[in-house]
Amino acid sequence: MSPDLLILLATAPDGAGKSEFLTLLYVFMLATFTGLLVIRNVSRLLHTPLMSLTNAISAIAVVGSIMLAGEQKTVLSTVLGTVAVAASMTNIVSGFLLTDRMLKMFKKREPGK
Repeated sequence: MSPDLLILLATAPDGAGKSEFLTLLYVFMLATFTGLLVIRNVSRLLHTPLMSLTNAISAIAVVGSIMLAGEQKTVLSTVLGTVAVAASMTNIVSGFLLTDRMLKMFKKREPGK
């Protein structure tokens, strides 16, 4: 949730910002449940390409969070941006390690080793 939305909620007369907040919360919840349903129904053979796509999306999130942290408008936005950078980088690194491990499972083993 952006700091601007929190300010809007705190200063909105008669709950005008609450309607926008509830709409954004509703969209977030729908996206979360849709994502969970899609991921659960993915075949195991498609897992590696899906992880590569997820890593690309996380890279976009890193760029956005660096921009957020670099603006330094408020302490809250800087801290949240830094946390977002750390979380996205952890996701990218672990995703690449997991993808590499899965690809090694499909390599043919040489006899005698």
